[in-house]
Amino acid sequence: MRAAVLHETGQSQLEVHDDVEAVGFGPGKVRVRMRATGLCHSDLSAMDGTLRQPVPFVPGHEGAGEVLDVGDGVDAVRPGDRVLIGWLPACRSCGPCTRGQTHLCLSGFRAARTPHFRRPDGPVFGFAGSGTFAEELVVDAAGAVPIPDDLPFDLAALIGCGVTTGLGAVLNTARVEAGSSVAVVGCGGVGLAALQGVRLSGAAHVVAVDPVAYRRAAALRFGATEAVAPEDFDDARQRVTGGEGFDYVFEVVGTSTTARTAYEATRRGGTLCVVGAGAPDDFLRLSMFELFFDEKRILPSMYGGGDPLRSYRRAVDLWRTGRIDLEGLITHRIPLAEVNEALARMRAGSALRTCIEF
Repeated sequence: MRAAVLHETGQSQLEVHDDVEAVGFGPGKVRVRMRATGLCHSDLSAMDGTLRQPVPFVPGHEGAGEVLDVGDGVDAVRPGDRVLIGWLPACRSCGPCTRGQTHLCLSGFRAARTPHFRRPDGPVFGFAGSGTFAEELVVDAAGAVPIPDDLPFDLAALIGCGVTTGLGAVLNTARVEAGSSVAVVGCGGVGLAALQGVRLSGAAHVVAVDPVAYRRAAALRFGATEAVAPEDFDDARQRVTGGEGFDYVFEVVGTSTTARTAYEATRRGGTLCVVGAGAPDDFLRLSMFELFFDEKRILPSMYGGGDPLRSYRRAVDLWRTGRIDLEGLITHRIPLAEVNEALARMRAGSALRTCIEF
């Protein structure tokens, strides 16, 4: 089959090979024919080394497709079923799972250490235990989540990561109150999903912050009451909040610099929600005095918090009733052969979500 492969960390280009084989099929596994996958900024972060990932690997972790075959012991899906790829499947038996924090289960991360593909010259890993930039994929049964027939594959792919992460940060983690003031720092696909969650929550003032004019314009369509460049963020804080700071600030970039800016823009007693996935050696510096004196809540949000399965269902229901816009997030649909052009658009900020269709 065909798949896009990154051979060395730091390379900006993927190579599309037609000699890749999906491996690992057996008891408890599901083989999926991919139909659509989204390009997420986390894929770029894995390619440039911000997120650590063994190489060579197939990027991609939000996707959807059709079940081709199931291994022994799998009864939740069968061949022909339509599924999205849940890149962080829960074991349902570890400590976090039994406490209801299935999004913190580590079983999916452990699976990421095992190659998911093979080429004639050796094994190939799948990013985040998935690797959806491939025509076929073998996943744990818990990672093949059934989707309704009326949900298109491209929209299901977005629900598999970006939409769930952004909506969940607002609705599960921060629990934004109606009438509040909110800032969202970073308006890529996840940030725009967060803005839609903020709109659902009934926030009164919503400021979107992004250096790219294209994304700022998109933020206004998805729920922001105004959108500003980073250099104008402090002026917006002064004007909207009287200098006090926002009730809630969402950091959706994943750097200590933007997290520090977001912290300073949060009012005393307010909430900073950290959504962006950053590098393990990028440290956020806070003084012990400001932690005590400002009493700001700092809430990291991993995969949107809460149970991903419940979050998937909620996103589908909100989409069906017209409460959230998923179609508008996808600005480009491309074949796998054009993946490098799509990555260039993402780096330049001239695309929101790009969908690879197989």
